[in-house]
Amino acid sequence: MELKNISYLKNFSGVVMSFERTTSQILFDNGTHKCISFTSLVKGEGIQANQFLIIDHDRAAVLDPGGDLTYVPLTMELNRYTKLKNLDYVMASHQDPDIITSMPRWLVYTDAKVVASKLWARFLPHLNSAFMSDRMKGNWEERLIELSDTGQVIPLGEASIVAVPAHFLHSVGNFQFYDPTAKILFSGDMGASIVEDASLPITDFDGHIKKMKGFHQRYMCSNKVIRLWVNMVRQMDLEMIVPQHGTAFVGKAMINQFLDWIETLECGVDLMNEYVFSLPAEMS
Repeated sequence: MELKNISYLKNFSGVVMSFERTTSQILFDNGTHKCISFTSLVKGEGIQANQFLIIDHDRAAVLDPGGDLTYVPLTMELNRYTKLKNLDYVMASHQDPDIITSMPRWLVYTDAKVVASKLWARFLPHLNSAFMSDRMKGNWEERLIELSDTGQVIPLGEASIVAVPAHFLHSVGNFQFYDPTAKILFSGDMGASIVEDASLPITDFDGHIKKMKGFHQRYMCSNKVIRLWVNMVRQMDLEMIVPQHGTAFVGKAMINQFLDWIETLECGVDLMNEYVFSLPAEMS
């Protein structure tokens, strides 16, 4: 039986990997500026994760590309929209494995610069083996754009992407990426959810809460930080908030529902107590 929607490839260890040819979602397209999401590249036991591509006048940026699980299928998908030689940036919201562990391959096979918090500038090289380091183009200092805590406006083609602070949501050096042309905030782990089909936008917010509440209570640092973030986000002109896991908040009404809900959520250190910080019973 011929499986036309399945591709088979061998990885560097010779292990055969299979993945479906996915249908990407075009979030925005005005002819010269385009935003695309890829929601179903992760197969197997890894947590579902979204990857993103922004193109403006043929210059491109990849957001939160993931690790080895996604590198091959993602690059195949990217080639449907652009050429790797047009890739200017690989942007990482933070340092997690599902965000940026494919970094060595991007450094070797593209000329793109890695954009990440300055806090990770000396940690990210640990992802690079000596084999890959010897083959990367340029040195580490030349290939990294270190973001200060307050963020940065990053030019792309004739437009720009804004790295906005989201520290402790959940990483200590955390950024989100705002596309003012598309009016989309790529929010990293903020707004993340576990759903069956991440390509479908949320239609029932109240029903969606149970799919994201536990994650935010555990992973987000505190309600104080959330309120600071919400105040910043309310100043943006947004049509979409798109997290790195799960599905998007589309339209101002849905965005406001999410902001109103998350603004009052106790989480992280708010929920810690002596019971959590107690010795295992076996030691008693």
